[in-house]
Amino acid sequence: MPLDSIDLAILAELQRDGSQTNVALAGRVHLSPSPCLARVRALERAGTIRRYVALVDPEAVGLGVSVFISISLREQNTATLGEFERRIADYAEVMEAYLMTGDADYLLRVVVSDIRALERFILERLSPIPGVEKIRSSFTLKQVRYETALPLRAAPGPQPPRDAAPARAAARPARTGKPGGGAAGRGRAGRP
Repeated sequence: MPLDSIDLAILAELQRDGSQTNVALAGRVHLSPSPCLARVRALERAGTIRRYVALVDPEAVGLGVSVFISISLREQNTATLGEFERRIADYAEVMEAYLMTGDADYLLRVVVSDIRALERFILERLSPIPGVEKIRSSFTLKQVRYETALPLRAAPGPQPPRDAAPARAAARPARTGKPGGGAAGRGRAGRP
């Protein structure tokens, strides 16, 4: 779906805090609650908003070791690639997985509790996958930057709003009867 400047503002706000109420979100993007909620629902239906999550501190839950693992396969045919991807999809330790160009076929980001857990992961889970030829690991020493929010400012320039009604609604104060009242004011912005 084409995104206008209001949609991008909504997405930026939800990336910053997906737990805020619809009323709070509407105020931040200068819409009344009903049109704001309608836009959020449209973004969800279109798949632009995939899901809502809580970001957990890995060290707080005992997963302080982060490792990048490069995998080279013996063959790069559809069956071998498909089998590898099916297998790693079941491993909770794999946080990210990418099919790559260059020397390695795959790059994985894995989180584990300690070196022994990494050893078990490599020996018991990665090595037995058919077609795996080389496994190379690189430990992270320090996380310098970690972002989950996409850089929406880098997206193509704002387009005119999809409809004029929400823009007019932004110019007048919302009338909900009571703070947080009305169907559009209840619950979280990203949830019913």
